[in-house]
Amino acid sequence: MIACELTDNRSLLWTLIEALRMTFVWTTSAGAFGSNTPKRWRITFAVAGCAALLLTGSDGPVRAQTSREAPRYETVQSRPAGTPLIAIVALRNQRITIYDTNGWIMRAPISSGQTGYETPAGIYSVIQKEAEHYSNLYDDASMPFMQRITWSGIALHAGVLPGHAASHGCVRMPYEFAKQLFDMTKLGMRVIVARNDVSPAAIGHPALFKPKMAGSDLALATQAADGHADREHTLATTPDVAAPASNPPLTQHWELLKSIAAVKAAEAEAAAKKVDQVRLAATRTVLDAGRAAVSVRVAEIAKFRAEAQRNGVQSALDSAHSADAVELEQAKADALAKVTNAEVQLAAAKLEAQPKAEAAARARGEIKAAEEAKNAALEAAQAAARRLSPLSVFISRKTQRLYVRQAFQPVLETPVTIRDADQPIGTHIYTALDSKQGADIRWNVISMRGGLDRRDGNANGGRHHRGERYAAPLLTDTSTAREALDRVAIPQDAIDHISELLSPGSSLIISDEGISNETSKDTDFVILMSGEPQGGIRMRHRDLQFE
Repeated sequence: MIACELTDNRSLLWTLIEALRMTFVWTTSAGAFGSNTPKRWRITFAVAGCAALLLTGSDGPVRAQTSREAPRYETVQSRPAGTPLIAIVALRNQRITIYDTNGWIMRAPISSGQTGYETPAGIYSVIQKEAEHYSNLYDDASMPFMQRITWSGIALHAGVLPGHAASHGCVRMPYEFAKQLFDMTKLGMRVIVARNDVSPAAIGHPALFKPKMAGSDLALATQAADGHADREHTLATTPDVAAPASNPPLTQHWELLKSIAAVKAAEAEAAAKKVDQVRLAATRTVLDAGRAAVSVRVAEIAKFRAEAQRNGVQSALDSAHSADAVELEQAKADALAKVTNAEVQLAAAKLEAQPKAEAAARARGEIKAAEEAKNAALEAAQAAARRLSPLSVFISRKTQRLYVRQAFQPVLETPVTIRDADQPIGTHIYTALDSKQGADIRWNVISMRGGLDRRDGNANGGRHHRGERYAAPLLTDTSTAREALDRVAIPQDAIDHISELLSPGSSLIISDEGISNETSKDTDFVILMSGEPQGGIRMRHRDLQFE
């Protein structure tokens, strides 16, 4: 591993700007000097305070970000880092550790929520990412590389690190660490906020789900392999896929799912192109039909005028004297000729317009059919893409129910049986890892405790002993996690459905807690630990942002 010192000019400049802003806000507030202090004096004190911070470089709220003691973060150097799977925020240690499928890959100091605005211990996931974000609550404060974990406004982002909990509920991280993490993560990464730092432990148990290929997936994969799908686009976008066995190995199972998603994406792209082609081909047909319709309308107007002229001549003839009759008879003959000619022109225009109108109607029908095919292909592609998304399963002792979500959307809910349901079961997060050499899926587990314990001291990460920041995380004791699995009985149909949707990165959560009202249609499960400070949640409403 290697320790990275954040002493580049951009990080230091950003830190100093934040220090100036925070000091100015504090000193210019009435609470700092009292409402009777002249504003110009409060501003003077603000500037002086900022200057002192910049000059000393060792004292004050930005001490941890000076050149003397810059925030450090560690990265694993013995192997390439994989995609971040879990982030563990340890409140007492004021530290965040990032794990991929093979262990920890990054670790850095943080600043979590201060007293009254505590970052609530619980289970979250990244639900939104924004590289440049500004608070709408706290003086438009800059929050670079924001990764939201609740819609009410708690997030991971770069920020000032004074060496203790100091935020309004968010988790501040060193600038370069936050930038690197932002570039690596995907939506859905699990974020666990725990009182004490703990690391995942490998676990095996018969109750942990095992992936199973669904019959529909096998049919689609076989279709893709045999070329029954749109083979031109399939071959152009996916590698050759051998016809799957009825029970393929785990790695082949996931490769087949990826192939299915690629085929469906290609079909959706082809359907979208077909809509454009059909629209382009229909353009001339529709235009021709429009011009023919205009010709019919012109002929109808000409016939109407000729008939009006004939009727006028006839009226004049009926009331005319004999001296004018000859002239009017000639005019009537001319008018009748015009009517006859207009009728012939109208009939010809209608005869020409009819097939063109029918062709235009067919073209519109083709466009509608192509649009419907495109929408169906797009829905199928989106469903196949969601099929690759990790699954989240939550079992609550509080409600005696099992809940399933995928891609932030509800999938399944069913009752479960928990033995000794009146006894605590703890909170355990089991995560499905990848397989190695076609073996069965690997799992790890992280266990958390709920309720404050006097022996834990300052659980929200206030000013603490310096050694806590560097203390090694505790390895999860798997005995209680195994006992939790032993106590849960899941209906077989639910097990089958979950097994068909399982993929690497999926998780099973078993907890005494219920689902927090922070959980919505656009989140994964949010589980808050009861008995822990929840100021960062309690102080907010869902329509507010953060920091």
